[in-house]
Amino acid sequence: MSSLTLDIKPPIARLTLGRDVIGPAEIGDLASACEAIGADDVVRVVVLAAAGDSFGRGWDWSALAAGSSTAAEALREAGVLDDPFGCLARLPRPVVCAVHGEVSGGGLALALAADIRIAAEDATFSLPEAGLGLVPMAGVTQRLARLAGRGDALALALTGEPIDAADALRIGLVSEVVPKDRLAARTDEIAGRIAERGPIALRYAKEAVSRGVEMPLDQGLRYETDLTIILQTTEDRAEGVRAFLEKRSPKFKGK
Repeated sequence: MSSLTLDIKPPIARLTLGRDVIGPAEIGDLASACEAIGADDVVRVVVLAAAGDSFGRGWDWSALAAGSSTAAEALREAGVLDDPFGCLARLPRPVVCAVHGEVSGGGLALALAADIRIAAEDATFSLPEAGLGLVPMAGVTQRLARLAGRGDALALALTGEPIDAADALRIGLVSEVVPKDRLAARTDEIAGRIAERGPIALRYAKEAVSRGVEMPLDQGLRYETDLTIILQTTEDRAEGVRAFLEKRSPKFKGK
């Protein structure tokens, strides 16, 4: 049974993990939730958090192994080998993730699919899979290396040793560290600030960074320019200019 819940209260959609392990049910429900969010024009930002003592202690190995003859077959059938959290990374809305407690294995892979990660001071991050004879899965090696750099990604993947929130901030794994009792409020504050901005501009900014980082610089610059030119034709861009000239807050419609 999955414990992943989706609650949409425009302009924010909230995804909440009720268990601290991730299995096939959570993977399937995340895909369904992302599809629902992507189809809902009133959603401007997504908040991902966990209700338990930890964001994610790793994979639900018993559920992943159920009904399959080999470990590889089980992982493939569960979708773990097919970028299960890519649906979150590809959402055309910014995703803000609040992490606390243990953020390990599958939990770390899920957090890395978000755009902004805010950590409580008690958060620890680790990749224990090599100790089980496994390669860290679900896109974690690729997203972590692109975010924190090759050296720090290798240190986490090869040693399995956890790092604390301060070190996660140092290597760029998280954007901010706050006291645990401030985590929810700070995450909501950031999500609210994002939601006030132009939804088309947010989508294009996320796209420019996410896709551009994989391109040569000159190609990325052209891509950024193309998106900027397209944005100039929208009603939201015209509203932004009017609001600036009239010294008022803009009223964006996503058009």
